[in-house]
Amino acid sequence: LGNNNFSGTIPKCLYNLTALAYGNGSRRDFLLNYLERTSLTLKGKELVYNTTLNLVNSIDFSSNNLEGVIPEEISSLIALGTLNLSRNQLSGNIPSKIGNLRWLETLDLSQNHLSGQIPQSFSSLTSLAHLNLSFNNLSGRIPSGNQLQTLDDSSIYKGNPSLCGFPLLTVCPGDGALTPADPGDEDHNDDDTDDNGKFGMYVSAVLGFIIGFWSVCGTLVMKKSWRYAYFRFVDNIQERAALAIALRVARWQRKT
Repeated sequence: LGNNNFSGTIPKCLYNLTALAYGNGSRRDFLLNYLERTSLTLKGKELVYNTTLNLVNSIDFSSNNLEGVIPEEISSLIALGTLNLSRNQLSGNIPSKIGNLRWLETLDLSQNHLSGQIPQSFSSLTSLAHLNLSFNNLSGRIPSGNQLQTLDDSSIYKGNPSLCGFPLLTVCPGDGALTPADPGDEDHNDDDTDDNGKFGMYVSAVLGFIIGFWSVCGTLVMKKSWRYAYFRFVDNIQERAALAIALRVARWQRKT
């Protein structure tokens, strides 16, 4: 139904398309055989179908004058493979349950007047291979996860100045932005690090001296027996040292 002059709103009775709402088993089980030949725009390309038309599950209302909101009922067409509503006058929000369309491979809502945030349920569209939301009035953070991580072309969201997040360069509020470091600040930080290291070394040396000194001297002061033993040891060392020196002097005098 694309490229016509249809006007008005998209009917809410779309859920009566029972073939597209069929959710059990293979999608091919409920499709009829077609002999017609037609061209469809799928995944951003115009393709010609004839004998394989029965494999196409598509709704194409593009390039009309449709207005109003996208009905929530469209989210019940879980066997839908392509949804093209581009180049209309649609407004309002994208249906919040659009993530139910788990077989959806192509979604084109470009060049409308859609507003609000992109539903987080977009991350449930695990079969999505082509997406175009450009030139609307969408806002907020672009959802992430699953198949959306592979759709990294920023032109998908072009013309929505209030959108932010990957793959756009616009940073969302609260995320912050990395700014290049000033070399002068880096040198200053290095100097501060060196000063802090030296100060820590000095403190450690002083504390080590105090602890070592009082570990020995405090013990000698507190224990009388240790104090006597220590002084006897020192006296013995002194006597042995004096004797060794006297012997060396005597030997030297004999030789001379």
